[in-house]
Amino acid sequence: PCWRVEQFVVAQECTRCSGFQMKTIPACGPTGFIEKISCASSHRDEYKSCRSAALEAQRFWRFVGSALGVAVAAAALVVLRQRVLDRRALEKVRKQIESI
Repeated sequence: PCWRVEQFVVAQECTRCSGFQMKTIPACGPTGFIEKISCASSHRDEYKSCRSAALEAQRFWRFVGSALGVAVAAAALVVLRQRVLDRRALEKVRKQIESI
C-alpha cells in the first residue's frame, strides 16, 4: 500500500463499511471501518482499515459497566456470606451458654 511508504492525506474520515464494501474492499475485513487515503507522490486513492472512536468508546463503557456489575455482585455475595457466618457464630455462642 502506498500509505506505508509515502506521505498521505486522509480524503474521507473513518466510516463503517456497507455490506457491499465488506465484500469488495479487503481493508473492511479487520475492523469493519475504512478511511480513504490519497497518497501524495503516486496520486493514488486507497482504502485503509481504521478504528471508530465512537465504537471504541461504546466498547469501553460496556466493559466498565460489566466490571461494575461483577463488582456489585461480588460485594453482595460477601455481605450475604458474612451474615451467614455471623449467624453461625451467634448460634455457637448461644449453644455454649445454654450448656453451662
